[in-house]
Amino acid sequence: FDEVVGQEHVTHTLRNALREGRVAHAYLFSGPRGTGKTSTARILAKALNCGATEGERPCNQCPTCLAINEGRMLDLIEIDAASNNSVDDVRELRDKVGFSPSEGRYKIYIIDEVHMLSTSAFNALLKTLEEPPPHARFVLATTEPHKIPATVLSRCQRFDFRRIPVPEIAAHLRHIATVEGFGADDEALVAIARSAQGCMRDAVSLLDQMLSFGADVVSLAQVQNVLGSVSAEAVAALVDAVTQADVSRGLLLIQDLVVQGASLTEFCQQVIEYLRGVMLIQMTEETALLVELPVETIAQMREQAARIGQPHTLHAIKCFSAALPELKGGYQPQLPLEMALIEAIRGPVALAAAPQVPTAQPVAPIAVAAHAPTPPVAAATPSGAGARPPASSHAGDVPAAAPTPGAVEAHAPPVAPQPGDPAVSEAPLDEAAVHKLTTEWKNFLAVVRTECGHREQAALNTVRDMAVTSNTVALAFGNNQFTRDMIAKAETNAIIADLLSRFLGRAVALDCQMGEQAHVLNPIGAQSTTVDDDGPDSLLDYAVENLRAKVVK
Repeated sequence: FDEVVGQEHVTHTLRNALREGRVAHAYLFSGPRGTGKTSTARILAKALNCGATEGERPCNQCPTCLAINEGRMLDLIEIDAASNNSVDDVRELRDKVGFSPSEGRYKIYIIDEVHMLSTSAFNALLKTLEEPPPHARFVLATTEPHKIPATVLSRCQRFDFRRIPVPEIAAHLRHIATVEGFGADDEALVAIARSAQGCMRDAVSLLDQMLSFGADVVSLAQVQNVLGSVSAEAVAALVDAVTQADVSRGLLLIQDLVVQGASLTEFCQQVIEYLRGVMLIQMTEETALLVELPVETIAQMREQAARIGQPHTLHAIKCFSAALPELKGGYQPQLPLEMALIEAIRGPVALAAAPQVPTAQPVAPIAVAAHAPTPPVAAATPSGAGARPPASSHAGDVPAAAPTPGAVEAHAPPVAPQPGDPAVSEAPLDEAAVHKLTTEWKNFLAVVRTECGHREQAALNTVRDMAVTSNTVALAFGNNQFTRDMIAKAETNAIIADLLSRFLGRAVALDCQMGEQAHVLNPIGAQSTTVDDDGPDSLLDYAVENLRAKVVK
């Protein structure tokens, strides 16, 4: 039991039970893979059957201990429940459990992956678990205890095995290296221990793989080469790109990793773990949580934590965590990582207006044009007289808002636009709101993704144009009927309208339209925008300057 690493809460209890003769008839060992469940069960079997001693410490020299070590002990029955999971297998076990042990004092049944047993098999095992023969002991091992029926759990003493901390794994690997007579750098052993993620079996297997690599001394570079991981400097450099809002540097770093053939999945995991360290420093200033990291790395994390706020760090962790499952394949495997980098640099998105995180090259959200205000309509105008200029075709252009006429308008409920219909006229636009949505459209889409989902965000990505008045937001979806109908559904429309209201700071309705330009229309006779002018010439100049009108006659 002294050689079991990282499970003192289990071994201490078992040693006391052996010393006092209070060994239970059935145990349940649960926990992650490779944490010592089956090994502890075999040690318990040796302690119960040791021919030289009775108690907590088997001698490891008597015939019984040697037979258990070599896997030839007849009274130690190991059953793989994954392949022996039927009720017939359990009935066979139940029929044989009554026979006395042939060599030792007890017959020990170790049932591995016990959660794989069928419901009928569990039911057949209940009576035997509750009242086993005096010479029988059961040890059930599982990685998924929640799949075991409560009737079985209540008949066992349960021990939960934990993931082994990195320092303890590294120390045990150092002990193995010393006993086996080969050298290993401390950084290499820590890298192996961290890669094992609390699993001692995986750590020992990786160390053996490194020895097969042919090195007399296991180095960090060799471990990174075998694992496909990248250096800590590359991880810190990417986080530097995030904290310094340097998109180009981050994208070039990812491209270099692709050229080198590094594992992007492993790299993304390292970035998430590194950002976790930055988050812990920001939240607690407690370096004891980062005990496995070098002092230089912790100092660098402190510098990076000072550059960005806590919300930005949390947002970056979410971005890279969301990209991790998408890195498994695809035509461009690095694309999810690149998108995560850009999203992380943009920073967290709030429903209210928030300061933008500058990027190396600002990217406009979509090609949405801001509209100039519509001049007053004195009478029915000819068809096309009120047409607005086409939407900008350049995704990078952020249009400037035109001066707003100094008047207020009362609006009717949103009406589907019918260009050329003499019964309706266009309502004046709120240029400040148009400009806000135009420049911060990407931020609003991120809010939609958080509140609604990716489908709604993707649908709004197809918006070609928008118009905003004091109480209505009109979105034009081009000829994409599918996405227009998706957003126009009553439930979705209400949610998006609520998000728009909170984003703009006032209640607005949402009108989804087809076509390349968005219109908000009012019936003829409703109050229209008025322009303070000094006469017809001023109004004509306003139309030519702001509406690209041409004097025909």
